Amino acid sequence: MRAYADNDYPADHKPNWKVISGLWPYLAEFRGRVVLALAFLVISKLATVATPVALKYIVDYLDQNRGGEVLLWIPVLLVVAYGLLRFGSTLFSELRDAVFARVAERAMRRVSLRVFEHLHNRELAFHLDRKTGGLARDIERGTNGISFLLRFTLFNIVPTLLEILLVAGILFVVFNVGYVLAILVAVVVYVVFSIKVTEWRTRFVREANSRDNQSNSRAVDSLLNYETVKYFNNERFEARMYDQNLDDWEQARLKNRLSLAALNSGQALIIGLAMIVIMAMAVREAAIGEITLGDFTMINAYLLQLFIPLNALGFVYREIRQALVNVERLFGLLGDEPGIEDAPDAKALVVSKGEVCFDHVHFAYRQDRQILRDVSFAIPAGHTVAVVGASGAGKSTLARLLFRFYDVDQGSITIDGQDIRTVTQDSLRAAIGVVPQDTVLFNDTLYRNLAYGRPEATEEEVYRAARMAHLEDFIHSLPDGYQTQVGERGLKLSGGEKQRVAIARVILKNPPVLILDEATSSLDSLSEQAILGALKEVSRQRTSLVIAHRLSTTRDADTILVMDGGRIVESGHHTELLALDGHYAHLWAQQHRRGDE
Repeated sequence: MRAYADNDYPADHKPNWKVISGLWPYLAEFRGRVVLALAFLVISKLATVATPVALKYIVDYLDQNRGGEVLLWIPVLLVVAYGLLRFGSTLFSELRDAVFARVAERAMRRVSLRVFEHLHNRELAFHLDRKTGGLARDIERGTNGISFLLRFTLFNIVPTLLEILLVAGILFVVFNVGYVLAILVAVVVYVVFSIKVTEWRTRFVREANSRDNQSNSRAVDSLLNYETVKYFNNERFEARMYDQNLDDWEQARLKNRLSLAALNSGQALIIGLAMIVIMAMAVREAAIGEITLGDFTMINAYLLQLFIPLNALGFVYREIRQALVNVERLFGLLGDEPGIEDAPDAKALVVSKGEVCFDHVHFAYRQDRQILRDVSFAIPAGHTVAVVGASGAGKSTLARLLFRFYDVDQGSITIDGQDIRTVTQDSLRAAIGVVPQDTVLFNDTLYRNLAYGRPEATEEEVYRAARMAHLEDFIHSLPDGYQTQVGERGLKLSGGEKQRVAIARVILKNPPVLILDEATSSLDSLSEQAILGALKEVSRQRTSLVIAHRLSTTRDADTILVMDGGRIVESGHHTELLALDGHYAHLWAQQHRRGDE
């Protein structure tokens, strides 16, 4: 099953009814509860169907003894039975819901967790292509759709069909086949009409969903980029674009509402005609004495009792169609396998020294755009290798490949001789610490963001990491200290402060291999020198790959690699590369000239 993107779900796509079978594993966990709930369902329906029979006997007794001697205890007993049957119908229906509640809620929990874990297992490219707002809506609607399918398929469609069969059987035995045929014809016409019209209007429901996703994604994206909007005075532009999305959503919803009105009107017409025909039959037979007044009352009660849930059946079918669409999208997220997976025989990475080796690596994000061309180099255990070059040269791609956000097209990457494609991703990433260029924090306290590097760390370990990252003075200057809320994506902190949090996290993680992806790019020169000292301390005894834009951060590297056009064009120490008077010397001169200016 293909996972559709936010807005590319075809409007005429028919839902996959096999989705319902995919819910069975979530029911199997509570087989006993499901069986008990079904038992309560049957008892409830038997009580419901028996209620008009009690009413018939009450009316017949009173009618036949009109003007004569009436034994009061008999109608009172019948009335009590009538009341108990009505109460029993409601009681067992509520017991059914109470017993089944755990099943539905647990199913929602299981699926939500499974989707959450699956999305975290998806490759980086998947998340770069998705819109978070639309994805969140798909998950929310999908989990609610599962609850709806479980509850209403079992507890509305099944009981309604059971009630129709029971009523038809009683009418056939007590009266004649004419009533049964009239009811069955009405039910068949009603169901066929509901299905056909619902199939027709489903495209409007899908379109409304798609427009809802689109507008929600636009709103979330705009709010996440609040500062960018403000920088360019584009509040009106954002509002205009959002309103256009809302206008599309409004039009789609209007079509949905009008088609719903047509469906409801048609269903009401079918029910009304069926009531007229069946009641006319009953009136004629009551008038000529073929049936009693109690029989007439029972038929009328059955029709009211039958067509109310049948009317709800039309609503439930419509909602089931919509729930199927939502659940299908949710399962569609689970249907695609991650682009980066562990090999079947993958073992945990064993880091003895920490030597990293790129061997004839070729890589392209797209076939028509080659990024890396035959890149080979090694980082000896405990050494630091810096990679420099112009933007687009492929520097950050090296870090993404080492962390296995992507797999190489040709060649291999090894750590202590182990190809990273043959080890588990979990063990690989546990061995690598990353300080990214753009640090994003959770909307939580500063302490929790620091402790995220190792959630089980003690408070003292977190404080020590903050000290080593030169964050302690800054934290003590805050009114709430470590309990300061950092805001959405850490917007309440400066770029340099966020970068120090990222460094503290890595210190706390304490990995044998480090990736510093322009780790000081957000810092001023004074802060940079302080952080470089901390990074030098942290990287000691660790294998480090440093992606650098500022060449001043690479001077102490054991080896500097210069990349251009996806290839390594120079390598050596700082002084050696300056003496070559090549690419590195040109970049060095260029940055110093900008600094002087």
